[in-house]
Amino acid sequence: MSTFSGLTAAASGLAAARRGMDVVGQNIANQTTEGYTRQRVTTSSVAAIAQTGRFSTGAVPGHGVSIDGVARLGDALLDARVRDTLAASGFWSTRAVAATAVEASLAEPTENGLAARLSAFWAGWQDLANTPDSGAAAASVLESAKELAAHIAGGYRSVAARWNDARAGAERTVAQVNAAADQIAVLNRDIRDALASGRSANELIDQRGVLAQTVARLAGGTAGVEKDGTMTVRIGGNALVAGDDARHLVLSGPTTLEAGQRFALVWESAPDLPVSVDGGELGGSLSVLAPAADDGVLARIAATYDRVATSLAEALNTQHRAGVTSAGQPGGDFFSLAASGPPALGLQIAIGGASDLALAAPGAGAKDATNADLISRIGLDAGSPDAVWADQVARLGVATAADVQRAKVAESTAIAAAGAQQSVAAVDGDEETVSLLTYQTAYQAAARAMTAVDEALDVLINRTGVVGR
Repeated sequence: MSTFSGLTAAASGLAAARRGMDVVGQNIANQTTEGYTRQRVTTSSVAAIAQTGRFSTGAVPGHGVSIDGVARLGDALLDARVRDTLAASGFWSTRAVAATAVEASLAEPTENGLAARLSAFWAGWQDLANTPDSGAAAASVLESAKELAAHIAGGYRSVAARWNDARAGAERTVAQVNAAADQIAVLNRDIRDALASGRSANELIDQRGVLAQTVARLAGGTAGVEKDGTMTVRIGGNALVAGDDARHLVLSGPTTLEAGQRFALVWESAPDLPVSVDGGELGGSLSVLAPAADDGVLARIAATYDRVATSLAEALNTQHRAGVTSAGQPGGDFFSLAASGPPALGLQIAIGGASDLALAAPGAGAKDATNADLISRIGLDAGSPDAVWADQVARLGVATAADVQRAKVAESTAIAAAGAQQSVAAVDGDEETVSLLTYQTAYQAAARAMTAVDEALDVLINRTGVVGR
């Protein structure tokens, strides 16, 4: 073996230690970078060159160290778990936020809620039954009826506005998913080219991992890495990103709450092919925007306002027509409903004034208030507007509590998964300091070994044969 092989081995040690310090510096510099995965230099020893001949040359040392690459210290299983938990967290968080906002807007049970307005309306009729000749009591009933109709219409409009906001949010989410898909496709191409040419693509892989988590949180996307290093991202079992090709999603469906239709998520390149999304913020938004028949929370509340308006008009009109006015004329409809559109928006007072109130029972006299008393008791019936509203409020409260609890559990699971991922992939300052000292010591030792070989060669070359002269 050549004497210069010692220099080669020492030089390879210098190069490996220097590369190790470079990688440690990269780790420390990106200690707070989102999505960064710590790296380590991978090395292997270089074996001795095989020799042939009749005579043995004895044990021959190796030829130093080979730098095989720079490895990411992440875990694919933990990465997949984070994406799965983010999809569940995004879904339930979206539902919980929507349900909580709707529940708060109902203002139940407070004096500003619909239940209190209904109770005050029936109480006004009771006061009018006690003093049928009081103009103030009659005016109070009419004003209370106007406020009640306005409150029902206002509640419906509030739900419709939240529905419009949720739809706009779903549109934005689709746009974000499409943008993330385009970026993943570009990174797939760059990563594939880098790996094929033998270059490191660790930082590009980290960026792609963050985008994959974004798609999982937004739309419940799943991801897998192919043999060529590219990542395939799927939504509903179909590829959103495959290699350097990205497909776009399109959200189509009703533009108003009154339409009562289902939304459809389709591929832009294949509008007839629906996409099933049951996770992520987009899945949560679609479940919130679903029709009342599909248990959409917003449509269900809007339908309840319609049911309350219809029930109120039907029950009050039926009883009001059973009475007579102070002039002995048969009572007519108290409320009217618009011929088209949501009943909650079309509820109006049909009578002209206090003289049209049918307070008395037929033939009981002008001062009778039997019918007014019967009207005041409508709210106590099992199928009254009050019962319809109370039942829906109770159902919403139970459903909201369940969604909030699921959101908390999903969020805790996502945090735990992210913690497990970071325990493997995150940069630890103390560990990097130890690694830096290790590489520094190795660099100094390799330099000393090179110096020792150099000194030995100097003696061999320049001083051989000098002794005795």
